[in-house]
Amino acid sequence: MTLTLFQGTLEQGLIYSLVAIGLFLSFRILDIADLTVDGGFTLGCATSAIATLAGHPFLGLGLALIAGSLAGVVTALLQTKMKVQPILAGIITMTALYSINLMIMDNRANLPLLKCETIYSWAAGFLPEDYSKIILLAVIVLLVVLAVFIFLRSGTGLAVRATGDNPDLVRSSSINPHNTITIGLCIANAIVALSGALLAQYQLFAEITTGTGMVVIGLASLIMGEAIIGRGGILRCLIGCLVGSAIYRLIIAIAITSSMQPSNLKLVSAIIVALSISWPAIKEKLEIQKLKRAAGK
Repeated sequence: MTLTLFQGTLEQGLIYSLVAIGLFLSFRILDIADLTVDGGFTLGCATSAIATLAGHPFLGLGLALIAGSLAGVVTALLQTKMKVQPILAGIITMTALYSINLMIMDNRANLPLLKCETIYSWAAGFLPEDYSKIILLAVIVLLVVLAVFIFLRSGTGLAVRATGDNPDLVRSSSINPHNTITIGLCIANAIVALSGALLAQYQLFAEITTGTGMVVIGLASLIMGEAIIGRGGILRCLIGCLVGSAIYRLIIAIAITSSMQPSNLKLVSAIIVALSISWPAIKEKLEIQKLKRAAGK
């Protein structure tokens, strides 16, 4: 693997780490399997692409955050007010977003951003050109990590965390768990949409199918990070999202350079997720076998 390819892998790892952070909020903190992610990621791509074409790349990031949070509101309302199961609520929102994303993209499946001013070309104007993208992405991701860390340690953030652990306890404390679920899903989907917005300007195009399988990618990064860093405090988990995303992209890059067919990449993602989830059980069985062999001697 060349240095350029390795750097590109790290840059993409930083972008996709935001998806892992969004899933960390919904999947780990709120204990909700939110499938809005696939549509929300493309929503961020589409919103960012339209704004970038209009000459406002930074506005595109802000609009993506707003659009993603609105998608989170819809999913939360379906769960809390309409009593729809969390998985079904995510599927409904994700399905609706496909048409919405097409409307945002003017009914075009692909929007090229060639020769458009992006946040990366802006950063290249005053940062070392070869490292401007990775520096800019590192700053953005670190700001998101810091914001999420501060939020989860605030009063509202503690209420959101408590909702995922014990909603009855939250309710008995005169806090409406419906509100905390809505806040959590808004923030989670806003971060996912921001990831899509960054990717659209990074790859210089937005495509309607960009978000397909994004839940699997995010979960793979999240669970792999937990397997390597471990589960502990909030900061440790957030760092795990970054590490897991970087390693996941590195594995994908190695698979691509080894002449693997692109159609098999989803299979690789599924295997990574399965192994990451199963690792604690596999590790326990290996330890038991080791103890049996030691006792047999």
